[in-house]
Amino acid sequence: MILEMKVPSPGESITEVEIAQWLVADGDYVEKDQAIAEVDSDKATLELPAEVSGTITLKAEEGDAVEVGAVVCLIDTEGEAAAGAATTASSAATVAVEPTPKTPIPEQTSTYASQTPSPAARKIIAEKGMDATAIQGTGRGGRITKEDAVKAVPSMGTQPDWGDRGQDRSKLSMLRRKVAERLVAAKNETAMLTTFNEADMAPIFDLRKKYKDSFLEKHGVKLGFMSFFTKAVVRALELYPDVNSMMDGDYKISYDYCDISVAVSGPKGLMVPVVRNAETLSFAGIEQEIGRLAVKARDGKITVDDMTGGTFTISNGGVFGSMLSTPIINPPQSGILGMHNIIERPVAVDGKVVIRPMMYLALSYDHRIIDGRESVGFLVAVKEALEDPLNILMDGDAKKALEL
Repeated sequence: MILEMKVPSPGESITEVEIAQWLVADGDYVEKDQAIAEVDSDKATLELPAEVSGTITLKAEEGDAVEVGAVVCLIDTEGEAAAGAATTASSAATVAVEPTPKTPIPEQTSTYASQTPSPAARKIIAEKGMDATAIQGTGRGGRITKEDAVKAVPSMGTQPDWGDRGQDRSKLSMLRRKVAERLVAAKNETAMLTTFNEADMAPIFDLRKKYKDSFLEKHGVKLGFMSFFTKAVVRALELYPDVNSMMDGDYKISYDYCDISVAVSGPKGLMVPVVRNAETLSFAGIEQEIGRLAVKARDGKITVDDMTGGTFTISNGGVFGSMLSTPIINPPQSGILGMHNIIERPVAVDGKVVIRPMMYLALSYDHRIIDGRESVGFLVAVKEALEDPLNILMDGDAKKALEL
C-alpha cells in the first residue's frame, strides 16, 4: 500500500512551511515515527515523523515552500529494508559521480579598440583620463558618441591580487526571514524610543552566593539572574500597567496577567518562548520554566504554542558581552527590557567612591501607548527591586522566598 504523507498543521494561522532538510534519501527504508525531515514555519522548526514503515519516495526538494496539507512524500508499506542497509540518509553509500565537463564558452573578441570616438567624445575622454578602448560605442559602426563619453565612468585602477577568496550564498530559513520581517516592521510601524538606567547588582550577587548551593540542592536548578529580573519586571508591570498593554487599531488592550517572553538564541536563530503567568511563579518556578524552555529551544524542539503570546519581553544580550544596546520591540508587545553584561565600575555610594558590579538597563517602548513618565517610572521600579531584592522581592525573608 502506498501512503501519502501530508504536511501537518504546525499551528493556528500557519498555512505554509518550508522543507529545511530531508533526513533521509529517496528510496530509503524508514521506520514508523522516524524523523524524516525538518520543516520550517515562520515561528519554529519542527521534525516530520514517518507515519508508517516502508520505502520512501520524496516529492519535494529542500528549500521548497509547501502548503499545509500538501503531499511531500510517499511511503510504500510493502517495501523492505535491504539486508545490512542503514535506514538513514547519513549512512547511505556514497556514490562517486564524475563531474560533468563544462562546455567551453567561446571567447568573445572585443571590438572596442577599433571604435573611433567622435571629436567631442575624444575631448571628454581625454579630460576624464580614460582609455577609449574601455568604452563601448553606440553610434553607427560602434563609433563612440559624445553621450557615450559623458556616461562613461573612469576606472578606479587595477584591482590588486588579494589571493583566493570565496563566498557562500545560502537561503535564509523561513523562521529567520520571518524574524527579519518582524524586526523591520517593529522599527517602521511603532514610535519606538529607548530609555536607560543602571543597577548595582551587588545585593543579588550576595544573595546568590549565600543561597545558591542550597537552592540547587532543593530545586535542581541554579539560582540565576533571570528569576530576579522576572520578579522585578512583574512588579514594575503591576505598578505601570500601560507597559503591559498593546495597541489594536484605535484600541488599547491591557492585561491583568504577565506572560513574559524570554529571548533565547537557538540553532535556528532567535527564539522567544513565553513564561506563562509569571506573576504566580516563585523564584524556583521561574528558573525551572526558563530552563525547560531554553533546553527545548536549543534542541530545536520548541513549539509554536511555546512562543505564542507574551505581554512583555526580557532580552539578555549580556551573556554575549553586550555592554549597551537598544533592543527592538517584539510586536505586538509595547515594551522590551534589555539586560547587559555586568562590569565592576567605580560609583559613588554615600559620598564615597567604591567598586560595584554594575549593569546597564535599557527599556525600548512604543511611545504611541506608553508616555515618558510610565517608561522612566517602570525602569526605575526595576532598578529599585534589583538593588534591594531582599525587601522588595522577598518581603525581607530570603529563605521563605526561595522555599528553602
